[in-house]
Amino acid sequence: MLLISANTERINILPLPLGLNSVAVAARNAGHDVELVDLMTEENTPSVIREAIEGFHPDIVGISVRNIDDQEMETPKFLLDEVKGVVTDFRNLSGVPIIVGGAGYSIFPEAALAYLGADMGIQGEGEMVFPALLDRIEQGADVSALPGLYLPGRGLQGQRKFTEDLDTLSLPDPHLWYRLAPEDQELWMPFQTRRGCSMNCSYCSTPTIEGDTLRKRSPGAAVEGIARHVEAGFRSFYFVDNIFNIPSSYAKELCQRLIAEELHVSWRCILYPGEVTEDLIYGMAKAGCKEVSLGFESGCERILRGMNKKYTPDEVRQTSEMLANHGIRRMGFLLLGGPGETQESAEESFALADPLDLDALRITVGIRIYPHTALAKMAVAEGMIGPSDDLLFPKFYMVKGLEDWLRETVMAWVAERPDWLT
Repeated sequence: MLLISANTERINILPLPLGLNSVAVAARNAGHDVELVDLMTEENTPSVIREAIEGFHPDIVGISVRNIDDQEMETPKFLLDEVKGVVTDFRNLSGVPIIVGGAGYSIFPEAALAYLGADMGIQGEGEMVFPALLDRIEQGADVSALPGLYLPGRGLQGQRKFTEDLDTLSLPDPHLWYRLAPEDQELWMPFQTRRGCSMNCSYCSTPTIEGDTLRKRSPGAAVEGIARHVEAGFRSFYFVDNIFNIPSSYAKELCQRLIAEELHVSWRCILYPGEVTEDLIYGMAKAGCKEVSLGFESGCERILRGMNKKYTPDEVRQTSEMLANHGIRRMGFLLLGGPGETQESAEESFALADPLDLDALRITVGIRIYPHTALAKMAVAEGMIGPSDDLLFPKFYMVKGLEDWLRETVMAWVAERPDWLT
């Protein structure tokens, strides 16, 4: 089988296809011959596809869809057209089944499958379902009822299932990165220790992708996976867990094990501004943490409550100060224009962010509306979107009458602060 990472979008760092690596290991462990292609590193996609078909002769093609769009309200870039081109190229050269999956696909499984014109789609974790699907196809057996499987025009075939114990899933293979990663760039290896999130932030798509129950690898197994990467020559990591510090007990044990193993790695993570303590930050720094993404989103407590955030602006200040004191770089995020936003609340956000003296701050104006979120329900109630809108093509929540002022104000602040980005 041939696995394709279709993502070519770069934002802050070069994103490597962790999901594709994991699915490849699962398929390989089930006895299948697997070839990988990352289109991020390729310039001529049709030529790459032709060479893969002629050289490998795949029986099945799997395509990973990471992003649907760039979440930019003013000039949104719809990324599925490129993936659709990949599907079309395969259709023109081969008649083998095409299966799509990945984080972006999992948000819009039915609409994305129809738009791409693929044969099947897998929503959610592919490590368990994908090998089972391959076996049934190979045997000519019925594929219906497989959990998370979508068929064109027939919808979901079997109720989704989430793997409760992530230790039952194979660790990513560090040697596969040599096929997927360019040699001339500093790379941060993606690594995941937990899946799912129960925080239920009003706008977030993570529960749709990974579920709303937190599931974990044991810290020992997680560190074992990192150690394998170190043995293969990799020392920089990006923990892609939705929130690194929740639960804090898990984060502390993970740091303690990294320290004890003396792996001497550098890493980044995503930090929730609440539930942060001095001993946690100390352990993170000692374990090799060099940078965190601090998505505090707003400086207005009323807006934070509306987003279902469980921290205060004071906690954001305290967390930022602790990180700075321990030499950890901080990249902050503001998300402006959502429900209840006013000129006054936006000014509170700028007033919070400015004295933090962050290493970088990214400001997003307008919030991408995802299905099955509280934000989507509000947008329907306010007539911004229709109740049957599948939201595959990007729609954004923006408080009426605030857009021009907000855009101009953001640009004025950014113009005087080189580390602020839009």
